[in-house]
Amino acid sequence: MTATTFDKPAVEDRTSSASPSPSPRPLRLRLAPPGTAPALIDGAWWPRSRDLTAELPALIALLDPLWGRITHVTVNPTFWPVVPRKVPVQGHVVKVGWFEAEQDPHKLLLLSYSAGRWDLLVIPPETDAVTAARLMATATDPARQLTASGLIQEAELFGGAEADAAWDSTREKVWDSEGGHDARRPLSHGPATASVGRVPRPPEGM
Repeated sequence: MTATTFDKPAVEDRTSSASPSPSPRPLRLRLAPPGTAPALIDGAWWPRSRDLTAELPALIALLDPLWGRITHVTVNPTFWPVVPRKVPVQGHVVKVGWFEAEQDPHKLLLLSYSAGRWDLLVIPPETDAVTAARLMATATDPARQLTASGLIQEAELFGGAEADAAWDSTREKVWDSEGGHDARRPLSHGPATASVGRVPRPPEGM
């Protein structure tokens, strides 16, 4: 299975050694750099559609060997027309649940009974490539403290591809104003194989 990681604005394809067979289209995913533990988001996922039955198996199959077997996934149904109760994933079945008020609508929550919980920013499928790359970079920057919806709202303020230069300028100003504090710390550009440690938290409402 192939995971696509983004370095603004270029797109780079990386192959995960965990996959037994090639995928017709690369998985668009970026995880936090190795050895870091972002407070709110563990990575960013850019699905190609709002069809969970079609999108979840490839994502979970790639994450299983990295994070421990995923057993449950929860979403907010706001942006998902159909929420299946279960999806088959390479030899096991993953239960899918939803929380409307309790879960950020732009977040996917994954649970592994053996390892813990992880949260992914879900980038809307219709997002342009430059904005998606920017969201992946900011979502996996350990210095950032925004929620999933906060990241989406911030991206909307920049207006897409035509505002890419303005985004760079803003980051430069943040860097200068904070005296070089982690605002522009280089991000890991490696494949999406970073295992992020997270203290297990009990599932909410599961």
